[in-house]
Amino acid sequence: MKLKLGWQLLLALFIAAIVTGCATHRINWDGRIGNYTFDQAVVDMGPPDKQAKLSDGRLVAEWITRYSNGGTVMVGGGFYGRPGGVGFMETSPSYYERKLRLTFTMNNVLAAWSRN
Repeated sequence: MKLKLGWQLLLALFIAAIVTGCATHRINWDGRIGNYTFDQAVVDMGPPDKQAKLSDGRLVAEWITRYSNGGTVMVGGGFYGRPGGVGFMETSPSYYERKLRLTFTMNNVLAAWSRN
């Protein structure tokens, strides 16, 4: 009886660890407006992929994250009729990207943000 309870407890802890580890961390960008600097952004996310200084002194920086599904390959066989056949199908990988654009004031403090 005690052994069964121990395994159930271990299983519950394992599931809790997996769920906690898989949770994504969402950043509240609205809460960072006015107190998050460009230097902090570079430390957190690395150098931006693009940046531009505007004529009024503001800095617009963009971080791009690219994702790929890697594509799929499927092979199948069949025995309808004589002789049997083999099928092969390949899908090309698909790519998409997310862009985070942060706008900083002349003092390098976050003023606005957008994400596609």
